[in-house]
Amino acid sequence: MQLWDYIQGHAANLTFLTYQHASLAFQTVLVGAVVAVLIAVVVYRLPFFSSFTLTTSRVALTIPSLALLALLIVPFGLGVIPSFIMLAFFAAMPVIGNAIVGLRSVPASVIEAAQGIGLSRWRILLSVELPIAWPVILTGIRVSTQMIIGVAAIVAYVLGPGLGSLIFSGLSRLGGANALEMALTGTVLIVIIALVFDGLLVLLGRLTISKGLS
Repeated sequence: MQLWDYIQGHAANLTFLTYQHASLAFQTVLVGAVVAVLIAVVVYRLPFFSSFTLTTSRVALTIPSLALLALLIVPFGLGVIPSFIMLAFFAAMPVIGNAIVGLRSVPASVIEAAQGIGLSRWRILLSVELPIAWPVILTGIRVSTQMIIGVAAIVAYVLGPGLGSLIFSGLSRLGGANALEMALTGTVLIVIIALVFDGLLVLLGRLTISKGLS
């Protein structure tokens, strides 16, 4: 009952924080995914650079997010900018690897057939290779999205937006009034955002992936 009373009494603030969290996750994943695909397009035909990029993207995921956030405070200060850069950086990493793997897995016979009918390299990339690689890329985006929605909570340490502020405020005053309700509500809302986003990405996959590839 106390939890429900807390939610009812703070509905407007909870709605605003949920919107902030979802918006931050959406924007950073979108930017990270676009950058990741562009990098993959540049390097996937170059064996050395594609292998180096794959390895680098995997190693980059081992960087502690709080450490990177702390380093970004020095040039950018507190708030949205360091939060956005840190999240976009981590959002790009799973997508880079999947995009390179997906583009490299396109059968050579399909590319040769496209060349045989006179398509240019860019037409082949846009109309053949990327559509075939899209299921693998989308899987990377789904992984990235789930990761970023969770990691986004820690940007509260640098006064970033979202539900992290609710969680950390509750944890910092455990034993006080509404402390447990704050932490629990923030956690549950993050889980709900993750489920909604994943459902939307599944729907996107059904709408955009050719039935011959699914």
